[in-house]
Amino acid sequence: MNYLTFIDAADDAATFPVNQLLGMTCASDGALILNFVNTLGTNATEDKRSFVTLTITADKEKEVMVELARKFNEPVYLSSGSIVVCDDVNSIFAHEDILSCTITLDA
Repeated sequence: MNYLTFIDAADDAATFPVNQLLGMTCASDGALILNFVNTLGTNATEDKRSFVTLTITADKEKEVMVELARKFNEPVYLSSGSIVVCDDVNSIFAHEDILSCTITLDA
């Protein structure tokens, strides 16, 4: 199984199993929201979700979503099991139009 890794500028980090991704939504020009099943276990509120908001280059949402979907569906042996989608601390991004991210748990 592939896992998706995110590290924001505050050095907060989260890794989600790719099968916990519910979908991607372009909320506004330059913001792509990845919606995950809540992974906080017994501490979670049932009706809440975890989100990662990617700041992306304006008008590049389609390109970013298509490339992320491709990467997320790669066999584990091609991705080493962990896909770094956004690492603000080390400037590593799964697509050239991903600029940064914020992580929101149990929101």
